[in-house]
Amino acid sequence: MTDRRGDLPLRRLGRASLPPITRLGLGTWAFGGSRWSWGWGPQDDELSTQTIHEAVGLGINWIDTAPEYGLSHSEKVVGTALRAIPTSERPLIFTKCGMAWGHDANAPTTHDLRPESIRRECESSLRRLGIDVIDLYQIHWPDVDTGTALEASWDAMLRLQSDGLVRAVGVSNFSVGELEICHGRGALTSVQPPLSLVSRAALQDVIPWAASHQVGVIAYSPLHSGMLTSKASPEWVASLPSSDWRKSDPDFRDPRLTHNLAIRDSLLRIAKRHQTSVSCVAIGWVLAQPGVTAAIGGARSPQQVREMLSAARLELSTADLDEIRLRA
Repeated sequence: MTDRRGDLPLRRLGRASLPPITRLGLGTWAFGGSRWSWGWGPQDDELSTQTIHEAVGLGINWIDTAPEYGLSHSEKVVGTALRAIPTSERPLIFTKCGMAWGHDANAPTTHDLRPESIRRECESSLRRLGIDVIDLYQIHWPDVDTGTALEASWDAMLRLQSDGLVRAVGVSNFSVGELEICHGRGALTSVQPPLSLVSRAALQDVIPWAASHQVGVIAYSPLHSGMLTSKASPEWVASLPSSDWRKSDPDFRDPRLTHNLAIRDSLLRIAKRHQTSVSCVAIGWVLAQPGVTAAIGGARSPQQVREMLSAARLELSTADLDEIRLRA
């Protein structure tokens, strides 16, 4: 592994007692491979392991994963990679709960936040990851299937924390109303909303609420699933494998595709000014938003890790941000 630790900006995540986290973390959704309905196409496990080692070697100190990614496969890959990293150098591990599936990989997953399911998922994740405690355990999505009261689900999360199975608890894809319920019962460390120049809704409510309540914000999909990269084009979308979920996503089809690519192109001048890529500018914009603690950078190879790391160090000026606001 390349070793350049210590030069990435850090931020405290909410009120948690966790060590400060790097402003960019490694996302592992794509490591789940193609054998499930939300896959990103084929992914080589050895390459995924190398990607994790490169990220850690370059100073990224947290990894975000979830059981749903590849129906447990992503967590297994992360666990394999962790075994080759000395304990003193291991990154923080953030994972999630609340999604259940059957034997058919193409069947819809179920949103299940029953207390017994949450504990069962936590114990399974600990085994797959090969660790004794999860640093940040997050509810992946609200429960819309089993009818479980959020209060009961959040109390189950708090019990995991008091039992020492997790160090901090957070949520993902929650509304302000749902955040209020969790915050009122205590220990809410963070929220994970989607945020990019294509998807800005969280700036209107969730992120300001989090900032006012000292809750950390981990933004996911800052590149809008690859849309805000130099490679994105109609031809690139057409070339994606049939097992890639983006093939059927409206944002990757016209008329939205043309609109979204125009947003990407509006960043070209700023990227040239900073001698960086449009991807780094797009991530830099997310990190520059008030209330955002950190962002998840999805990478499928060591090269992609290296390419995105400059975004963690990029300082966009007020003039840059004003230009993005006017043009993007």
